[in-house]
Order: sequence, then C-alpha cells, then structure tokens
Amino acid sequence: MKSVGIGTRVINFLVDTIVVFTIAYIAAKINKYYAFQQRMIYVQFGYVFFASLFVYYTICEVLFARTLGKLASYSKVVNSEGKRPNILQVLIRSAIRVTIIDMFFIPFLDKTLHDYCSKTNVVEA
Repeated sequence: MKSVGIGTRVINFLVDTIVVFTIAYIAAKINKYYAFQQRMIYVQFGYVFFASLFVYYTICEVLFARTLGKLASYSKVVNSEGKRPNILQVLIRSAIRVTIIDMFFIPFLDKTLHDYCSKTNVVEA
C-alpha cells in the first residue's frame, strides 16, 4: 500500500471541509430557527461546526474507512497493519482533527498529528 502525498491530502481536506461546512450551516440555521421560535438554547456556529466535524469524520471512518474527500481522491484510512482502523483509533483521529494545530505537524512528523497519534495512515485505495 502506497501512502498518499500532500496534494491528495489537500483534496481530501477541501472536499471534506465543504461537506462539513454545509452540514454545519444547515444545522446552525435549524438551531437558530428553533432557538427563536421555541425558546431553545442557541448554539454558536463555531460549536456546531466543530461538532459536525467530529461526527462526520467519526461516522464516515468507522463505517467506510473513507470520507467523501477520500472517496473523491481514491484513498482510504488504514491502521499500521494495513487493515481498517478500530473505533478507538477513529475517535482519536476525529478528536485531534478538531484542534487547530493538527496540520502544522506535517514538516516534523511527515504526517498529520491525527495520523501520528492514532497510528493510522492514508493510503491509495
């Protein structure tokens, strides 16, 4: 299995960010409507976005070992043995993705922080 390059990772990031932003935008609008109409708690968009990010990556990678971005770039997530990552590894990946410093570890580790900490890799499908 061949690891993907930075260009593929950028495609994954852009596609997935567009999908997550769309989901979060819709959820935030629904929340704003119900907060106004039903006197429910209003949640700021940033919180909705990061919650959507966590849920999106967790569900997609647990069920399919791929997100829509990885599907578009013909790549998938594998563990150190080349198999599907387990649920704990996916939860670690998703939790670390929410941090802003995740991508800045590429020059030091040759991979993102979420790949390093979860002992996973993104490879060609």
